[in-house]
Amino acid sequence: MKLTIETPTLLFSACSLILLAYTNRFLTIAQLIRGLKKSYQENENKNILLEIKNLNLRLTLIRYMQLFGVLCLFLSVLAMLILFLENYQWGIYFFGGSLLCLLISLGISFWEISISVNALRLHLSDLIED
Repeated sequence: MKLTIETPTLLFSACSLILLAYTNRFLTIAQLIRGLKKSYQENENKNILLEIKNLNLRLTLIRYMQLFGVLCLFLSVLAMLILFLENYQWGIYFFGGSLLCLLISLGISFWEISISVNALRLHLSDLIED
């Protein structure tokens, strides 16, 4: 298989947009946690504490999503550099590593979204009539 230097560049726009989306999620959840912490300090409601723990888990997952997204970008740039130096075999390995990091990041993203959906369903469960 022959890999050209242009192939790893395809990940740039995708990774950049994904990292922007991850950052927006992080900022939104951080803002929610700050508001819930203030509410918990006023009321000491156990449900608020459970929501904060859930959001804290989601923040941890987002941190790993960002980590693997950045690794994807890093390995992609490294693959381009190695391909520029005409070491095609190692370029393929690093590009494959960048694709693997992207897959891991997307998998963790799905996990985080699943947690979010389950939390919303639980939050709305008292409104749903059987």
